[in-house]
Amino acid sequence: MNLKDFTPRTIVEPFRIRSVEPIGFTTRQERKKALEAAGYNPFLLRAEDILIDLLTDSGTGAMSSSQWAAMLASDESYAGARSYFKFERAVREITGFTEVMPTHQGRAAEHILFHSIDGAGRVIPNNTHFDTTRAHVENCGAEARDLPSPEGRDPATPAPFKGDMDLAALNALIDEKGAENIPLIMLTVTNNSGGGQPVSMGNIRQASQVAKKHGIPLFLDACRFAENCWFIKSREPGYKSRSIHEIALEMFSYADGCTMSAKKDGMANIGGFLAMNDAELASRCRSFEILMEGFPTYGGMAGYDMEAIALGLYEAMDERYLEYRVRSIEYLGEKLIAAGIPIIRPTGGHALYIDAGRMLPHIPWHQYPAWSLTNGLYLLGGVRGVEIGSVMFGLQPDGSEKAAALELVRLAFPRRVYTQSHVDYLAELLIELNEQRESLGGYSITRQANVLRHFTAVLEPV
Repeated sequence: MNLKDFTPRTIVEPFRIRSVEPIGFTTRQERKKALEAAGYNPFLLRAEDILIDLLTDSGTGAMSSSQWAAMLASDESYAGARSYFKFERAVREITGFTEVMPTHQGRAAEHILFHSIDGAGRVIPNNTHFDTTRAHVENCGAEARDLPSPEGRDPATPAPFKGDMDLAALNALIDEKGAENIPLIMLTVTNNSGGGQPVSMGNIRQASQVAKKHGIPLFLDACRFAENCWFIKSREPGYKSRSIHEIALEMFSYADGCTMSAKKDGMANIGGFLAMNDAELASRCRSFEILMEGFPTYGGMAGYDMEAIALGLYEAMDERYLEYRVRSIEYLGEKLIAAGIPIIRPTGGHALYIDAGRMLPHIPWHQYPAWSLTNGLYLLGGVRGVEIGSVMFGLQPDGSEKAAALELVRLAFPRRVYTQSHVDYLAELLIELNEQRESLGGYSITRQANVLRHFTAVLEPV
């Protein structure tokens, strides 16, 4: 037979489903009561009242049959467990870093790292700090300075690597503050607060050159390292024929260390690590890890968690999986763009970001338009997203309020959980919400914490 090649338009998930979990269908009135009871804060909703939960992709994914099988064979010894050495070997093979410290999740790695450096009165730059990173930087007495690329400041610009750091701004900051006042440079891959946008290998390489020139360590926030490598492979010249593992090794080779939430591209429900090559800094970090997390060969994780991550790090680099994941979000983005809904373009790897500031221009920043859109999404269709705007980033260390750079709603997709029908439903819901956008109003905060207020704040409609 002389059949022509078949290129399907339908997104085919590269897995079969063998276990199912019921999800909650609710009425509009039930959702209204639930949101009121939660103080109009989606974080405080009960998961059973959510139809599609896109609050975060952190720890919410589905683990594979191989991961579950490995968990049954784990070693739960307090010190020197066999499971730790599997975990350590996987991290070393993928990152090349020699010093590996397990932690219970990514923010613990950040806590240990920033506690172990002298940050007081100094500045730590990043392409864009995410919420917990910024909080830990400020908690150690340093200033968290965001240096996104010029393209990354414009949601509508369809540049391939909008997650890049502004290297001219980095050089200017070093000249302004002096290298001795910058204890380390961070690069978040992919750039979460900047719309889940990737960072190019060229940008990472050049940032490394700047850091080495001035003797400043460069650390990656690597929780979505595999997704970033996929974008490098598919968008950056010279990498099309390289494997994801090869790209990852090159990417990590330009850094001195990394923090990692394995709840993302570790494909696990809990866990993370801190890794580096500096043995002296690692010794300080391990001393603090024993105090805060546990013995350095378990670091707050059970042996079965380390087994799951040791496999999950490799599963996250599977190219069929990465292609499906990125394409699913791109597919949703195409539907929203066609409907005139403003989003960050191009779509990222783990989430779709709606530009609520442009979608709801009638709501001023101090009445939190992205928060309003998030609540509207839940009220209309039972979907939970998360605000990345002036509730998350508006409260300054001195207690003042400042408008966030962007008012975004992030819809973060758990790994290997939802199917194309869920994505189609989400598109229908967002298109309908856009039609009713004038009916959405602002919010005011009635109670808040001093740090990371968005997790527990109580609000009310204006």
